Amino acid sequence: MKTRTQKCLAFISAFAFALTACSDEPSGVQASENSETDKPLQEESTKKMCLSEEYTGHYAEDGETILCFDATGDLIFWIDADGIIGLPNSSSGTSPSNNPATQSSAGNDTDTGSSPAGSSSSSMVSPASSATTSATNKASDGNAPAITYTASGATITKNNGCVEVNGGEVVITCTGEYNFSGTYTGSDAQIRVYSPKSDSGVYLNLRGLALTNNADAPIYVQMASKVFVVAKSGTENTFTDASTRTKTHSYVNANGETKTDTTGACIYAKDDLTIKGEGTLTVKGNYNNGIHSSNDLRFRGETIVNVSAKNHGLKGKELVDIEKGNITINATSGDGIHSDMNVVLTGGNVKVNAGDDGIHADSALHLAGSTVNVEKAGEGMEAFYIFAEGGVTATYGTDDGWNAAGGSADGSTSTGGNQGGWGMGMGGMQSSSKGYIVITGGYHYISASGNDIDVLDANGTAKQSGGVVILEIPSSSGGMGGGRPGSGSSSGCSTNMAGGLIDTDNGFTITGGVLLGFGNQTEEYPNCGKVSYTAGSAYGSADAAFTPKGSGSMIVYGGSVTSVGEVNTSGMQVLEFPNGLKYYYK
Repeated sequence: MKTRTQKCLAFISAFAFALTACSDEPSGVQASENSETDKPLQEESTKKMCLSEEYTGHYAEDGETILCFDATGDLIFWIDADGIIGLPNSSSGTSPSNNPATQSSAGNDTDTGSSPAGSSSSSMVSPASSATTSATNKASDGNAPAITYTASGATITKNNGCVEVNGGEVVITCTGEYNFSGTYTGSDAQIRVYSPKSDSGVYLNLRGLALTNNADAPIYVQMASKVFVVAKSGTENTFTDASTRTKTHSYVNANGETKTDTTGACIYAKDDLTIKGEGTLTVKGNYNNGIHSSNDLRFRGETIVNVSAKNHGLKGKELVDIEKGNITINATSGDGIHSDMNVVLTGGNVKVNAGDDGIHADSALHLAGSTVNVEKAGEGMEAFYIFAEGGVTATYGTDDGWNAAGGSADGSTSTGGNQGGWGMGMGGMQSSSKGYIVITGGYHYISASGNDIDVLDANGTAKQSGGVVILEIPSSSGGMGGGRPGSGSSSGCSTNMAGGLIDTDNGFTITGGVLLGFGNQTEEYPNCGKVSYTAGSAYGSADAAFTPKGSGSMIVYGGSVTSVGEVNTSGMQVLEFPNGLKYYYK
């Protein structure tokens, strides 16, 4: 049986991003026997913080700490509002009296694969035979099967016994590397992977391939342990799917069950999918999503990726993890990047234009090293937890810039039910959901404009202990207007009851880093100066200044910035955000 430390480490590995550390048990974590906050979490986005199928989530007595219990009622670990994982000191843990041990967990998040109305044709494949899974059939790149597309379909050389070709349809049935090239358009233009889950992985090496499927998806992973789509250096590869679906697919999954599925993206994978290589990959998702994995979607190479999609540009139901690459996403009416659980950005360059959220994670979004430019979105970035640990980001939203929102605090699904009093610690109009922003590093420019907007919005708390955060309302819009006294200064700065530059339900605190906010309205602030500013000039302090995009009459500040005014930036170093705006520092 695993120790709790081992379970914590396993949890971190499964969560696929580094939280701070396992700590000693904090005070106030004991679950209250009769507290309303002790009810099981009903919102999927919050339940998923406990991740594993065997764990069930509850709020602790403080209303912020999430307690994760196993099926026997033992407390395995908790996650506090700062994202710190803690372990119980005792071997038995603690358990609330009403722990619903029989409740199904959020980990059982499966893709039903149901077909939309109008689907007319189907294909059926059977489990690969043992002969096709032997080690002798696995191919390295130097001796890999070569599939070449022409106007009449696909042809193959060096077949290892694991490739079936039928016109433009190519089915891969075992692990190995496979080389693809050529151009083809047709209703059968599809690379389909149906490989045993026990295999070590399938590599689809793209060496100048253009596939257009006018009835389905050009790449479809039905089953595999993992699949790698590799855009080889110096090559351009393009995939285009149909705007409708006329095919359904029946197959036998790893459990021996017959499933029916319809592809929901241009590149559609039921299992883990990794994009890598040093070439160019262009994906045109005319039906729904651009690139979709029902498990983890990862980017690991210096690939130039261009995705356009009717709905989400990138979707990994469990995880979207970008470590490298140059990725441009245009999503017409869906999110740019979407995960039902976590998004982790540790490297590479990402540019997003989206009709809905720029980047969305139901659970946690980690900004940990990527250069990100959300050029336009409704919600720029949205997650239950937003952890800003590194990287350089620029975000623009027509609703909120950053929005931390998620599971209901009291187990209900209603919103807008709780209203706190005025003041920095209480916030204004409150929702009944939770959400947390924790900023410890990186350089982040966040802006929003429109009616009733917030630049930095948390339905719980927002905390900054490091990094650089620049907030801006580039026009005179923001919030609902109104009038209540400022909570952090008597400088006469304009505040309202709905938001603007900063809006949280339970308070914004700053203990380090740099905060500069430019706009005419805010709900709360650490410090504020009634300072008129204009576009093109720099404002802040002698050690930290910014050139705003718009003009206004109020500057919010905090952290190492103790006063604000117009600044002569001569001799200061310059950091340019990916949208071209400049931050000056010493």
